[in-house]
Amino acid sequence: MDNPNPKKKGLISPESARAFAKYSGMAFQMGLIIILGVLGGQKLDVLLNSGRTCTLISTLIAVFLAMYLPLKDFIVPSKNEKKK
Repeated sequence: MDNPNPKKKGLISPESARAFAKYSGMAFQMGLIIILGVLGGQKLDVLLNSGRTCTLISTLIAVFLAMYLPLKDFIVPSKNEKKK
């Protein structure tokens, strides 16, 4: 018997694949920003001999920056998304 549903099971639509790529890219970007903030703070602590002060400050700044960048894309969509 023929399947009345023309969509094949197991295939991902192009829109779903695009959304998956976009949001997984955002997650990697956020993780990278936070990791760089921590590592940069640790390097500054070693150079300035300041205990963990620079690590704490740079980590907090990195977390806020990592949260801001994706949120600004939700608030103001990029030029490519406006054309659709």
